[in-house]
Amino acid sequence: MKHVSFAAIEKAISIVDNLDDDGLEKLSEKYALAQPTLLGYVMSAPAEYNNEPLEGLLIYYFCLLSACFEEQGLQAAQVSENDIDEFEEPYFDMLDAYFENDDEDLLDEFCDQPELTRFMAMEISTEDTDGSSLDDETATQLFIVTVAMIALMNRAVNQA
Repeated sequence: MKHVSFAAIEKAISIVDNLDDDGLEKLSEKYALAQPTLLGYVMSAPAEYNNEPLEGLLIYYFCLLSACFEEQGLQAAQVSENDIDEFEEPYFDMLDAYFENDDEDLLDEFCDQPELTRFMAMEISTEDTDGSSLDDETATQLFIVTVAMIALMNRAVNQA
């Protein structure tokens, strides 16, 4: 399996972060059309967690992670409801073990995208340039959902 490199992550960040509102909307639409089921799954999290600020973060990271895969040249098959159903139980079992043991190897093995999981771990734990940071609850929720997104997208690449 080909991994998303740190260079591809940096390139995706430079693209997404330098778009104006119109460009960001077009990019969001492009990725939403490519992965509508995955986006629906991801966007159910703010309601499930009762955390409205999570919505904007998830849209941003959905676009950013999609751009990372694209920059690396990885094409993903469309994630299906069945893919998500088969994924959830093993994913939550892995998360329980991860949080219990703080074992990053579990994430790397499950997702098979070590640079992306490390990137998301840094994103949730690092202050923004303006000094702001996420509260612990939002950071944890964002991490859980984005790691799921990474794993599902990676599995979809293997199907393509």
